[in-house]
Amino acid sequence: MRRRFLVEFWQGLQLVWPIVSGLIGVMLVLGILIGWQEGWPLGDAVYFAFVSGLTIGFGDLVPTHPLSRVLAIMVGCTGILLTGLVAAVGVRALERASKS
Repeated sequence: MRRRFLVEFWQGLQLVWPIVSGLIGVMLVLGILIGWQEGWPLGDAVYFAFVSGLTIGFGDLVPTHPLSRVLAIMVGCTGILLTGLVAAVGVRALERASKS
C-alpha cells in the first residue's frame, strides 16, 4: 500500500505542479522583497519565507518595517495555500491507494 500511495501522490503532484510551483515562486519573491526591505542576506530572506510560509515561524527573523509585515502576512497566506494543496493531494492519494 505504501508504494501505491507514493505512486498516487507523485501523480497528484505532477497534476498540480503548475500551481505548486507558482505558489513557491510567489513565496520566494515575497521573501526576497522582505529581505531587501529589512537588509537581510538572500539566504536569510529565503529561509524566512519558507519558515513563515509553512507556519513554523521560529522567530529568529522578524520583519520590523510596516511594508515587510504586510508582505509577511502574504507569505503566510501563500504558505497556507501551498500546505493545503499538498495535504489535499496526499489525502486523495491515500484514498486511491486504499481502494486498490
